[in-house]
Amino acid sequence: PEQSPEDHEAIRQHAVAVMNLTQQGIKAAATAGSSGSTALVDGVRQFSLDVRSLDIDLIDQINPFSAAYAILSKSMSEASLRTIAAAISMKKGVIPLDEAKDLAKRAVQFKKERGRMPAATAADPWEQRMAAGAAAFVRYKDAGRYD
Repeated sequence: PEQSPEDHEAIRQHAVAVMNLTQQGIKAAATAGSSGSTALVDGVRQFSLDVRSLDIDLIDQINPFSAAYAILSKSMSEASLRTIAAAISMKKGVIPLDEAKDLAKRAVQFKKERGRMPAATAADPWEQRMAAGAAAFVRYKDAGRYD
Protein backbone atom coordinates (compact mmCIF):
# COMPACT_ATOMS: atom_id res chain seq x y z
CA PRO A 1 0.00 0.00 0.00
CA GLU A 2 2.92 2.37 0.52
CA GLN A 3 4.09 2.03 -3.10
CA SER A 4 3.63 4.75 -5.69
CA PRO A 5 1.19 4.28 -8.59
CA GLU A 6 4.16 3.68 -10.93
CA ASP A 7 5.40 0.86 -8.67
CA HIS A 8 1.90 -0.64 -8.54
CA GLU A 9 1.82 -0.69 -12.34
CA ALA A 10 5.28 -2.28 -12.55
CA ILE A 11 4.27 -4.99 -10.07
CA ARG A 12 1.05 -5.63 -11.98
CA GLN A 13 2.92 -5.96 -15.28
CA HIS A 14 5.42 -8.35 -13.71
CA ALA A 15 2.62 -10.50 -12.28
CA VAL A 16 0.88 -10.64 -15.67
CA ALA A 17 4.15 -11.66 -17.35
CA VAL A 18 4.72 -14.46 -14.82
CA MET A 19 1.16 -15.71 -15.23
CA ASN A 20 1.51 -15.64 -19.02
CA LEU A 21 4.79 -17.57 -18.84
CA THR A 22 3.21 -20.15 -16.56
CA GLN A 23 0.23 -20.60 -18.86
CA GLN A 24 2.49 -20.98 -21.89
CA GLY A 25 4.53 -23.56 -19.98
CA ILE A 26 1.44 -25.58 -19.13
CA LYS A 27 0.30 -25.49 -22.76
CA ALA A 28 3.73 -26.55 -24.00
CA ALA A 29 3.88 -29.39 -21.47
CA ALA A 30 0.43 -30.62 -22.51
CA THR A 31 1.36 -30.65 -26.22
CA ALA A 32 4.76 -32.29 -25.57
CA GLY A 33 3.17 -35.09 -23.59
CA SER A 34 5.18 -34.48 -20.39
CA SER A 35 3.75 -35.94 -17.27
CA GLY A 36 4.53 -35.92 -13.60
CA SER A 37 5.90 -33.21 -11.41
CA THR A 38 8.34 -31.77 -13.97
CA ALA A 39 5.72 -31.09 -16.68
CA LEU A 40 5.42 -27.42 -15.77
CA VAL A 41 9.19 -26.93 -15.60
CA ASP A 42 9.70 -28.74 -18.91
CA GLY A 43 7.05 -26.57 -20.57
CA VAL A 44 8.51 -23.36 -19.20
CA ARG A 45 12.00 -24.44 -20.27
CA GLN A 46 10.76 -25.16 -23.80
CA PHE A 47 8.96 -21.81 -24.01
CA SER A 48 11.94 -19.84 -22.71
CA LEU A 49 14.20 -21.44 -25.32
CA ASP A 50 11.77 -20.34 -28.02
CA VAL A 51 11.91 -16.76 -26.75
CA ARG A 52 15.71 -16.68 -26.89
CA SER A 53 15.70 -17.85 -30.48
CA LEU A 54 13.58 -14.89 -31.62
CA ASP A 55 15.30 -12.24 -33.70
CA ILE A 56 14.01 -8.99 -32.22
CA ASP A 57 15.82 -5.68 -32.65
CA LEU A 58 14.76 -3.35 -29.84
CA ILE A 59 17.35 -0.67 -30.62
CA ASP A 60 15.45 2.32 -31.94
CA GLN A 61 18.40 3.97 -33.63
CA ILE A 62 22.17 4.16 -33.37
CA ASN A 63 23.91 7.51 -33.29
CA PRO A 64 27.59 7.03 -34.21
CA PHE A 65 28.34 10.65 -33.30
CA SER A 66 26.96 10.51 -29.75
CA ALA A 67 30.37 10.05 -28.08
CA ALA A 68 31.92 12.88 -30.11
CA TYR A 69 28.93 15.08 -29.38
CA ALA A 70 29.21 14.39 -25.66
CA ILE A 71 32.87 15.38 -25.66
CA LEU A 72 32.38 18.47 -27.81
CA SER A 73 29.34 19.65 -25.88
CA LYS A 74 31.43 19.77 -22.70
CA SER A 75 34.45 21.47 -24.25
CA MET A 76 32.85 23.90 -26.72
CA SER A 77 31.94 27.38 -25.61
CA GLU A 78 29.24 29.60 -27.05
CA ALA A 79 31.84 31.71 -28.83
CA SER A 80 33.44 28.72 -30.54
CA LEU A 81 30.03 27.39 -31.61
CA ARG A 82 29.19 30.80 -33.10
CA THR A 83 32.50 30.78 -34.97
CA ILE A 84 31.72 27.34 -36.40
CA ALA A 85 28.20 28.42 -37.37
CA ALA A 86 29.60 31.52 -39.08
CA ALA A 87 32.15 29.45 -41.02
CA ILE A 88 29.41 27.07 -42.18
CA SER A 89 27.10 29.88 -43.22
CA MET A 90 29.93 31.55 -45.15
CA LYS A 91 30.42 28.40 -47.24
CA LYS A 92 26.73 27.97 -48.11
CA GLY A 93 26.41 30.10 -51.19
CA VAL A 94 28.73 31.05 -54.00
CA ILE A 95 28.98 34.80 -54.36
CA PRO A 96 30.35 36.13 -57.66
CA LEU A 97 33.55 38.19 -57.49
CA ASP A 98 31.88 41.49 -58.46
CA GLU A 99 29.16 41.10 -55.82
CA ALA A 100 31.70 40.00 -53.21
CA LYS A 101 33.80 43.11 -53.94
CA ASP A 102 30.76 45.36 -53.57
CA LEU A 103 29.68 43.65 -50.33
CA ALA A 104 33.22 43.92 -48.95
CA LYS A 105 33.19 47.69 -49.60
CA ARG A 106 29.86 47.96 -47.80
CA ALA A 107 31.25 45.87 -44.92
CA VAL A 108 34.16 48.34 -44.55
CA GLN A 109 31.66 51.22 -44.50
CA PHE A 110 29.60 49.28 -41.91
CA LYS A 111 32.73 48.93 -39.75
CA LYS A 112 33.43 52.70 -39.97
CA GLU A 113 29.86 53.50 -38.93
CA ARG A 114 29.42 50.94 -36.16
CA GLY A 115 32.94 50.11 -35.04
CA ARG A 116 32.69 46.41 -35.85
CA MET A 117 32.61 44.14 -38.86
CA PRO A 118 29.26 42.66 -39.96
CA ALA A 119 28.54 39.37 -38.23
CA ALA A 120 27.41 36.24 -40.03
CA THR A 121 25.33 35.34 -36.97
CA ALA A 122 23.51 38.68 -36.81
CA ALA A 123 19.73 38.80 -36.79
CA ASP A 124 19.72 41.26 -39.71
CA PRO A 125 19.86 39.38 -43.06
CA TRP A 126 21.59 42.33 -44.76
CA GLU A 127 24.37 42.26 -42.16
CA GLN A 128 24.71 38.50 -42.70
CA ARG A 129 24.95 39.05 -46.47
CA MET A 130 27.66 41.71 -46.02
CA ALA A 131 29.64 39.35 -43.79
CA ALA A 132 29.31 36.54 -46.33
CA GLY A 133 30.37 38.86 -49.15
CA ALA A 134 33.40 40.10 -47.22
CA ALA A 135 34.43 36.54 -46.43
CA ALA A 136 33.98 35.52 -50.07
CA PHE A 137 36.10 38.50 -51.18
CA VAL A 138 38.86 37.46 -48.77
CA ARG A 139 38.74 33.92 -50.20
CA TYR A 140 38.97 35.30 -53.75
CA LYS A 141 41.92 37.45 -52.74
CA ASP A 142 43.69 34.56 -50.96
CA ALA A 143 43.19 32.35 -54.01
CA GLY A 144 44.83 35.01 -56.19
CA ARG A 145 41.72 35.64 -58.26
CA TYR A 146 41.69 39.35 -57.44
CA ASP A 147 44.58 41.78 -57.70
